[in-house]
Amino acid sequence: MADGDNGMERRDFLKTAGATAAAATTTATAGCISSLTGGSGGSLVYARGDHPENYDPQQTTSGEVAKVTNQIFDTLIQFQAGSGGQLTDGLAKSDGWSLSGTTATLELKEDVTFHDGSDFTAADVKATIRRFTDENYDYYLGTENASGYAGFTFGNWVDEIDASSEYTVEFTLTQKYAPFLRNLAMFAAAILNQDQITGLDDQTQLGTEPNGTGPFAFEELDNSNQRVLLSANNDYWGEGPNVGEVVFKTIGQNSSRAQDVVNGDSHITDNLGAESSTTIEEADTAQIKSKPGINSGYMAFNMARKEEFRDRRVRRAVSLAVNTEAVVNTIYQGFAVQSSQPLPQGVMGRKDDLDPYPNDKEQAQSLLEEAGAADMEFELATFSNPRGYNPSPIQTANQFKSDLEEIGLTVNINQFSTFSSYLEYTDAGNHDACFLGWYTDNADPDNFMYVLLDPKVEMDAVPDGQDWVSRDTEGYSVLNAAGWANTDYMQLVRDAQSTYDEATRKQKYQQASQIAHDEAPWVFVDYAKTIRAIHESVVSDSFTVSSVGGPFLELVELE
Repeated sequence: MADGDNGMERRDFLKTAGATAAAATTTATAGCISSLTGGSGGSLVYARGDHPENYDPQQTTSGEVAKVTNQIFDTLIQFQAGSGGQLTDGLAKSDGWSLSGTTATLELKEDVTFHDGSDFTAADVKATIRRFTDENYDYYLGTENASGYAGFTFGNWVDEIDASSEYTVEFTLTQKYAPFLRNLAMFAAAILNQDQITGLDDQTQLGTEPNGTGPFAFEELDNSNQRVLLSANNDYWGEGPNVGEVVFKTIGQNSSRAQDVVNGDSHITDNLGAESSTTIEEADTAQIKSKPGINSGYMAFNMARKEEFRDRRVRRAVSLAVNTEAVVNTIYQGFAVQSSQPLPQGVMGRKDDLDPYPNDKEQAQSLLEEAGAADMEFELATFSNPRGYNPSPIQTANQFKSDLEEIGLTVNINQFSTFSSYLEYTDAGNHDACFLGWYTDNADPDNFMYVLLDPKVEMDAVPDGQDWVSRDTEGYSVLNAAGWANTDYMQLVRDAQSTYDEATRKQKYQQASQIAHDEAPWVFVDYAKTIRAIHESVVSDSFTVSSVGGPFLELVELE
């Protein structure tokens, strides 16, 4: 393995680039960063709250994975850094894409290479998508391994891929699909290397040696110390990178992670709560950067598992009993606002006249008695690591438990130590109710309304008079953690995705938003700001907080 820029072996660098997660309270001083930075722009240290062990963009829904894979891989179209979802060129040429009817055509950049030196061509695009979606492909990832993104990104929409020309790819879609070009910019649409795909005996192994065309190349996955090391791709086709290396390290506690930036042991961190953000704001060595987020935090009722949740009165009762205003104002301390529907502010189709559920325990108790569920008991699954849409998950769970016990319900909190294990549990549908949230992948309403609340089964697979489906229904998407299957809602969002007229789409999403609010498949909790903390050694203007995509670490410069 090659030497690092500072003269140490990369393995040694990875182990000494700051305190380990187990010793996250940090004893190093601000001088630590200066000792780690050096040639080729220095070494950038990014602290985060969880450490996944698989970096295959087709096997995950985790934002923690996307932070890393967005540095390693490129997509055909990308989001502009700092924008609210403006598209720009990726591996496709600038203005080299079009969508007309059921045909999408992209002209690809030439002279782009993967980190292993092989050339990027249209064949890589075709192999990438077939691995994700095509059961007849010899190198298909497999239904059990592919993430829920497979269907709504490509699988449900792509009928044929023409890659006969080396630098042109043409998609024939199964129907008119308005979000398709935006889907091509999502992290799950990262373009993989065909040679790597065909050379693997086990497709699940790709995530431990990812090979992309992005600004940074994968160097080492150190699970014992919960770190990932990347090195600069000096042949990158785009702007940057401006640092020689990137280290992702894991510190679970918000307060410890914030202090790590203040001390100078890391340069950037995220998913901070109110208390840890105050630590940054009061320090002379760091600052907070934020912008309105395009995200939604919620508690999903699992109707497929918990019979009482199939009654709308029960779901509305829980929504009325939980004091979400206290959650956002007291626990999140103003870093979020109450939500009322799946779509956050700024997304086309949001129905602005919908108010959050009021905190009305008397009405909640009355609804429970009507439904015969006054003494209901259920499990509330929660993660422990902070998320932007839920920076204090244990406190939030305790608030829910306390509020619901006041109206006679028994809530058993089931706490998971890692986010990866939590997602495995909820994806399997083992929860009664669970906390989840969603950062938009493409700033399109479809990315919330269809992706999270349409089960993606055939309409006639939903039994008459029933607004939920079991998880073994053909086509079911685990991203619908509630199992909700309201056919009126489903028809509206499916009609909206098949029209290119924005006014029509907007109207249909507003109608669907009203249904979601009234039927309450979730307890709508919050929309959170996107918050990052940066150390003073980061050139301030070089790091841009983005609500969609990123983090754009190739643009970061160090003093």
